[in-house]
Amino acid sequence: MVFYIIGPRTPITLQREKRTYGYCSFKRFVGRESGYTVDEIAMNPVYFSIRTIKATLSTLVHEMVHQWQFHFGEPGRRGYHNKQWAARMERVGLMPSDTGEPGGRKVGQSMTHYIIAGGPFDMACDELLTGHFQLSWMDRFPPYQPKPGAVLSPTGKGYIDDEEDDSEHEQEVEEGRDPVELDDEIIEAMRFVTPPPEAPVNKTNREKYSCPVCHINLWGKPGIVVYCGGEHCNKAALVVLK
Repeated sequence: MVFYIIGPRTPITLQREKRTYGYCSFKRFVGRESGYTVDEIAMNPVYFSIRTIKATLSTLVHEMVHQWQFHFGEPGRRGYHNKQWAARMERVGLMPSDTGEPGGRKVGQSMTHYIIAGGPFDMACDELLTGHFQLSWMDRFPPYQPKPGAVLSPTGKGYIDDEEDDSEHEQEVEEGRDPVELDDEIIEAMRFVTPPPEAPVNKTNREKYSCPVCHINLWGKPGIVVYCGGEHCNKAALVVLK
């Protein structure tokens, strides 16, 4: 077993939080009479039909690592992903990366992960998926239409929202990543899925710019050149987000 959910009463809930694959909320529920608290691990069902089962399970384990650190480790301040968290992620077979690709930073405020090929999670998941484990139910109305024969990559952008409770960790969706092949079971079931309407064409004369280092965004006229003045950004040029 790669990992286990801490405590026999930890509920796994389904929550349609916008642009989030899943999250872990510590001591979310409390017993009315006992006062006993339990954590919550939430998964977003709207993405089940457009991600592989392995990708979805990697989000579950990602949140379980946050839960483990809360109970047995020392979480970073204000949701900072520290070295202890990164080491535990590697131990279970998920490589922390701020880019979601090899070579990315392993610690930071805004983090994601990718599956380590041949690692504990990868091998355990392959063993599980050789049996009869499959996706039985999926949301008929995904948030966007995947490319033919493809879905989101196994990673999403993990981050902590400083505007929310410090105890809540989320794995946020980044929809522009390279696609991966769909499972055969999902391809078969996709005939029941109703894709959303295509997004309307942006008729404004503005473009969205983003710093590649701190990811701060701004909107401006097309063709302008903007440099970020952030403390650690070294005057990085902002790039246009399509």
